Amino acid sequence: MKKHVLITGFVFLFSVSLFAQIPEDVLKYTWQPVNGTARINAVGGAMGSLGGDLTATFVNPAGIAFFKTTDIVLSPGYSFLNNKSNFRGTGATDKTSFFTAGPTGIIGGWKGGNGWNNALSFAISNRSFKNNISYSGLNDFSSGAEQYAAEVAGSGINIDDIPGSNQVSFGSRMAVWNYLADTVTLPGKNTPDVVSMAMWDALKNGGQFLVKQYTTTATSGDFTDIALGFATNHEDKLYIGGSFGLPIVKYTKENKFREEDATGDNDNNFNFYELKETFTTKGVGINGKLGVIYKPVEFVRVGLAVHTPTWYSFEDSYDARMDVNLDNYRTTPGTTSASVQQLNGSIPTYKYELITPWKVILSGSYVIREIEDVRKQKGFLTADIEYVTYNSNKFRNAEDYDDNGYYDAINEVMKKYYKGALNFRVGGELKFTTIMGRLGFAYYGNPYKDKELKANKMFISGGLGYRNAGMFIDLTYAHGLHKDVNFPYRLPDKANTFATTKSSGGNISLTLGFKI
Repeated sequence: MKKHVLITGFVFLFSVSLFAQIPEDVLKYTWQPVNGTARINAVGGAMGSLGGDLTATFVNPAGIAFFKTTDIVLSPGYSFLNNKSNFRGTGATDKTSFFTAGPTGIIGGWKGGNGWNNALSFAISNRSFKNNISYSGLNDFSSGAEQYAAEVAGSGINIDDIPGSNQVSFGSRMAVWNYLADTVTLPGKNTPDVVSMAMWDALKNGGQFLVKQYTTTATSGDFTDIALGFATNHEDKLYIGGSFGLPIVKYTKENKFREEDATGDNDNNFNFYELKETFTTKGVGINGKLGVIYKPVEFVRVGLAVHTPTWYSFEDSYDARMDVNLDNYRTTPGTTSASVQQLNGSIPTYKYELITPWKVILSGSYVIREIEDVRKQKGFLTADIEYVTYNSNKFRNAEDYDDNGYYDAINEVMKKYYKGALNFRVGGELKFTTIMGRLGFAYYGNPYKDKELKANKMFISGGLGYRNAGMFIDLTYAHGLHKDVNFPYRLPDKANTFATTKSSGGNISLTLGFKI
């Protein structure tokens, strides 16, 4: 099966020396499930109106105000993933595993005056970026090297000056250095064109074009979220709260793309090219969350929470090497190489800012036997509806010079590339004296506007809890199903081929808590 889709507006990606940011980059910060304690993970992450858990600091801080005593909470976890990719009819499988940490910290309340009671929380959570995706397949439609020829042709720069120019991408500079993109005169034309040598034989003689393409991507690093929350409630009926967040990002992506001639012709001016890239990102952000929970009657809770965008300040670095073999095209046959450090003299770094989407959460809960003494409550049903404005992601320049041309262009593309999406979470708990059983489900909708790009996330979860004598322990297993797309390269002037990815895996979370 051949997969390709036209994404307009990506010509801007080839207009600068190098920027690692592409539209998909924002999803690793914004398209993620609730990372809760084991109790909240068991009910699908639905807790916008539930309260009484440290996770409220990250979802609806009004729920902090349900606490009247002080709890210390620890939430370690372990995850494993199986990724299945399909690229132009060929499948591949990858596996990975890693440790995580749900909300860990301290939360407690105290009595105020005039019917008001207050609470404060401090929480840290951590999730890993560790993942591996690989795929390969035969392609008779496009070459990854076409992106470099297109950029060089549209740059207006003499091709001899391209390797030393900071006005084009490092990929194009390495491609020209290795003659992967070169100036030739095609049949029937009087002036030369810049073409990809991978396509040269087919363009010159109308010959067969067929390449085998390989992509492997390994990501690592982690996302640590530190938050401080405050909430107050009036006579256990109206709860109001807010939290301040400080997310810290460390991220590395190692990507390898290889393209080989699959025609069987050993004299068509192309054998293979291989590009190895390493992207690193470090940064910190700030955000805020505001929420309210109201009990219209004792057994019903309704909640509303608004998450501001996160304002991130990032610094990226980029390193790469390209190896090329063009059969007998050059005077001296064989493999040639070029690297970013060779052409630039050092590994370049880039500073920029990212503003993530707004998020609104509407929630409702039905508590079975809702009374002040939570030990006598028998359970609950709860659900969240969440709306995220994915198309409001925005990059900004943070360098000393004032040049937002690239970022303005990528922001316009993201408006067309993404859409707002709804997420849904539902769960419940039944309590049997000191033992609790829980089930949950969560669905995260497709953030892509293009109908060809199918993506969603689903989670099915269940767990047990024990509470007695000021101590509690919760254990949960959540199984996730994730569908997404992955582009090996982008072309500005023709349809882009992509791989579909389906991920499945589990997360085991454990929460220990003690009242002090």
